[in-house]
Amino acid sequence: MEPFDKQVLQKQVFFFKALAHPTRLWIVRQLRERDHSVHEFVEAVGDDFSTISKHLHILKEAHIVADDKKGTAVYYRLSHPCILSVLNCMEETL
Repeated sequence: MEPFDKQVLQKQVFFFKALAHPTRLWIVRQLRERDHSVHEFVEAVGDDFSTISKHLHILKEAHIVADDKKGTAVYYRLSHPCILSVLNCMEETL
């Protein structure tokens, strides 16, 4: 049995909590296909810019997404390809 490491477990809980919101989960699913800008998410979801930015900030803090600046726009991408495995497993399970 592995040792109980509460710090590591707290980081893992934070990861899953970041995905535990419909808008954030939808954003991550969209990033499977390609990078997207904040403005694309604002248009698609219909929430204001600050709300989408907060969602993206939570995903970034959980190391699920990363951002790249291209001119004045900020584009988001999945930070690690293995996140696709988590999504695929969840979808298969449900």
